Amino acid sequence: MRPPKTFTFATRTRRLRSAGALLAVLVVAGCGAVDSDAVTSGGVWQSGPDDSAPSASPTEAAVVSLSATGDILLGNAPDRLPPNDGEGFFDEVRPELDADLVMGNLEEPLTVDTGTGKCGDSTNCYQFRAPPEYAAHLRDGGFDLLNLANNHGNDFGAKGLENTRQALEQYELAHTGAPDQITLVDVRGVQVAVAGFSSYAWSNPLTDIPAASQVISKAAEQADLVVVQVHMGAEGADKTQVTPGTEQYLGENRGDPVRFAKAMIDAGADLIVGHGPHVLRGMEFYQGRLIAYSLGNFAGGGNTFNRSGKLGWGGVLKVSLQPDGTWAGGSFASTYLNESGLPATDPDDRGLGLVRELSAADFPETGAVFDDLGRISRP
Repeated sequence: MRPPKTFTFATRTRRLRSAGALLAVLVVAGCGAVDSDAVTSGGVWQSGPDDSAPSASPTEAAVVSLSATGDILLGNAPDRLPPNDGEGFFDEVRPELDADLVMGNLEEPLTVDTGTGKCGDSTNCYQFRAPPEYAAHLRDGGFDLLNLANNHGNDFGAKGLENTRQALEQYELAHTGAPDQITLVDVRGVQVAVAGFSSYAWSNPLTDIPAASQVISKAAEQADLVVVQVHMGAEGADKTQVTPGTEQYLGENRGDPVRFAKAMIDAGADLIVGHGPHVLRGMEFYQGRLIAYSLGNFAGGGNTFNRSGKLGWGGVLKVSLQPDGTWAGGSFASTYLNESGLPATDPDDRGLGLVRELSAADFPETGAVFDDLGRISRP
């Protein structure tokens, strides 16, 4: 069992507490109009350590470990759900995920059918949802925080998004990605800010780089470390390479991944975690900070993802940072989607081989260097 986490949720009318060591916090960044869904029940989760245990100062904590994955689908209700109703969904990869802060990109709402599915009667459209109680699988798998800024987060409308946030909060999981939303997490005395971006109106803006920079600048004022979760880039088995310039998919502007990532680091980010292309992409360092352009498909319960070839490969990125953002080491562990679409460790390390190849090819001067065990070093 994972150790319990502490959440202090404060509004004018109620307060919810539970025992533990890690505190997740939602705050609004205060740069531009605030989406009404960016806060919960008129309040915010307040920061602060567990009352029952002394908190370490950033100096005492020394190094914070962060792990992250790419796209996660738990299933597609009502008839494409994982075996055993998802019990043990992440069991095989749980050891790889272990870190002080475990993050993933949740590529679907956790909601009942709201009657507002985006596809309607269209047969050339994809919409996803999993039962709200499937948030328990994320908790049991070791996750602490889920990014909701992606192209499927709004598949069942504003109510579906609201239901997703409520489901995650019920299982003491933090979330990020709403407009102007910054999520603060106290990790052993180190304040970590996480903000999610995509090219859609229900998230922080990927394509408006000045506005995105304001969010990150605000986050840097509030926290020791700043992590960007970003859904960017064109999709498909042939989209493994990163090239300068704006990427399009089905007529949508999916951002300029290189320009965006570097601008966020210039604004104060310490780590960029990319996803969206459904394939792995290379990694590079910029100003001493790591940019992972895409972590691929991590989970597709009920075979909701195409898992053929490179579309079935993913991985877990683990990064250790000092409280001032200084690189202290990292690693990449290869995973793949098994016959049920669940994440499994890959003994053949196909993902590692691909990321190593792409990093060297796309970023010959700045690419991350990987040894045979997946350990990451700067060029």
